[in-house]
Amino acid sequence: MPSEFELISRFFSRPTRQAVLGPGDDCALLAPSAGMHLVITTDMLVEGTHFLPGTDPWQLGWKVLAVSLSDLAAMGAEPRWALLAASLPEACEAWLAPFAEGLFSCAGRYGVDLVGGDTTRGPLNLSLTALGEVPAGTALRRDRALPGDDLWVSGQPGLAALGLAQLQGRTKLPAALAERCLAALQQPLPRVELGRLLRGLASAAIDVSDGLLADLGHILERSAVAAEVFVAQLPALPAGVDPVLARQCQLAGGDDYELLFSACPETRNEVVELGKQLDLPLWRCGRLTASDSHRLALLDANGRELTINRKGFDHFG
Repeated sequence: MPSEFELISRFFSRPTRQAVLGPGDDCALLAPSAGMHLVITTDMLVEGTHFLPGTDPWQLGWKVLAVSLSDLAAMGAEPRWALLAASLPEACEAWLAPFAEGLFSCAGRYGVDLVGGDTTRGPLNLSLTALGEVPAGTALRRDRALPGDDLWVSGQPGLAALGLAQLQGRTKLPAALAERCLAALQQPLPRVELGRLLRGLASAAIDVSDGLLADLGHILERSAVAAEVFVAQLPALPAGVDPVLARQCQLAGGDDYELLFSACPETRNEVVELGKQLDLPLWRCGRLTASDSHRLALLDANGRELTINRKGFDHFG
């Protein structure tokens, strides 16, 4: 069994293209680009809370980086560096090799260098810090949404939560849909390019990690506005699934890592063209209104208000 430093050297030390000094010293040395702000985020994935025991290590390696890159995407940032702190029950090479390959596959796709971290023995717990850059003054934020703005969401919110329901035996999805949902859950694609192109176009943005309605609530609170969400303008629910479960997953399921953003109505054509450019569905699903109550109203196709039973995931709720 490898020692801690052998483990790091064998599985997590690879050449870095964007760091002055990468893994191997007490700290990494990074050189931010001129005129850029650093964007930094940390996420933790805990076995039994964020992923099921026995999750494929390659997919887990991909996801531990992807979820943090989604935070960078929501700020319109360009990913550059990452640090991984891992608590491992044992130094199992048969598990570590595919985990590292998944991690570095995601890093390669999005141009990220792993520049440091730490390992220790303990329950499986993965904490990753990602750093990116954004031109000064252009970062997307949660506190800039305005009354009258349109609400938009990317992709297919709810698929990842349906994938989890499949794994937990709460539903039985048709085979093709199950494959899509499990891919959304286990190998999410952070919307980095969308976030970058929304700079100067979106007024506010957030990534959907805890549920569409729950994460929208953060924008409402930070921007001191209210919202109306139009259920009929969200993506159609998948066929062959209990519609109640599918709608719950769409509105309150987590792990989507899509972008939810606001933009003024005058930019609708630009947003539509952006979706076409990226070959990514962008759904105009609501509007913001003036209110200091942060109220969120869910409306059906006839404008009737629906009851909201659950908004999303809360670790301490």
